[in-house]
Amino acid sequence: MNQRVLVLTASICGQLVLSAQTSPPVQLQLRTGDEIYQQACIGCHGPHGEGQPKVIVGFDPPKSMPDFTRCDQTTPEYNRDYKAVIRDGGPERAFSQIMPSFRDALTSEQMDMVIETLRGFCKEKGWPRGEMNFPLALNTEKAFPEDESLIRTGINVQGAPGITNEFAFEKRYGMRNQLEIAIPFSFDHSGSGWLAGVGDIVAGWKRVLLSNVKTMTILAVQGEIILPTGNRARGFGTGTTTFGTFAMFGQGLPGNSFLQIQGGGDLPVNTNKAPQSVFLNTALGKSFSDNHGLGRLWSPIIEAVATRDLVNHATTDWNVVPQFQVTISRRQHIRGNLGVSVPVNNTAGRPIMLRLYFLWDRADGGLFEGWR
Repeated sequence: MNQRVLVLTASICGQLVLSAQTSPPVQLQLRTGDEIYQQACIGCHGPHGEGQPKVIVGFDPPKSMPDFTRCDQTTPEYNRDYKAVIRDGGPERAFSQIMPSFRDALTSEQMDMVIETLRGFCKEKGWPRGEMNFPLALNTEKAFPEDESLIRTGINVQGAPGITNEFAFEKRYGMRNQLEIAIPFSFDHSGSGWLAGVGDIVAGWKRVLLSNVKTMTILAVQGEIILPTGNRARGFGTGTTTFGTFAMFGQGLPGNSFLQIQGGGDLPVNTNKAPQSVFLNTALGKSFSDNHGLGRLWSPIIEAVATRDLVNHATTDWNVVPQFQVTISRRQHIRGNLGVSVPVNNTAGRPIMLRLYFLWDRADGGLFEGWR
């Protein structure tokens, strides 16, 4: 019965409807991902995953139609994202209705097999897989290279009122590289009222050194320059150029858990204006999902954040940051994170802060796409 349903479903992208109406159903062999792809997917997606032309399928392919030979398009996606669309159809993730549901035609194991076939159309090995794109914590940068935009905000909930913000733009280049531009802007309250200003702009370059989907391990390094664009006299910058460098490590753990570590330092040109410093951020989290693991993603995370200035008699400042990330859009390319940063020691002048961000993964669609 499942094989007959598969014939009828696959006919949306080919001419199988007519043949099914005029001849007995063919007994399909669905023992491998390649066999499933040949029977159910090739009509729309082509023999090599590049997509069939309009003259064959008889309609204009939607702009969201993937080209599985494009490693830059397909490797960043999670297997769970592919499976959600295969099982429930394109509308499940706000894609075209042309993509049918195979819920009643394929078993979960068969869907996994055909996903591996789809993965094989990318012939360039070494692209980091989406499974290592762990949820972003509030402080710990992730090792995975991205095409993302995000706004981070911190609000003082004790002591002097203040709001810090940062807009970050990330652009991926090739297999392992990423450019990042970050622009901070803040609002501080003093005795004379509120002050607003842009801080020191950051330009950074990330390079992935290691990624292994079998062990779920990824390692990257980043170098950056922090330009003295802020007004130091008003508290919006250091007044000196600073060079920064850090490493990022991500490790998948059993049960959809993950560990991420970021450590490095900042080296200002003029140490009379700003001290050299080092930091270490550690994030431990776990992801939950409804709809049999394919729906909205919820990720509680706990971070430990340590910073220390490299001056005499300095001590390490520790913060603990419990937080919660959730996918917001139907396509899951818009995410939010809300948490609280709590000083553990040296609390004088270090207030408790409400922290949040909104993240837009531009590779998965426009800001207003993928909501319904």
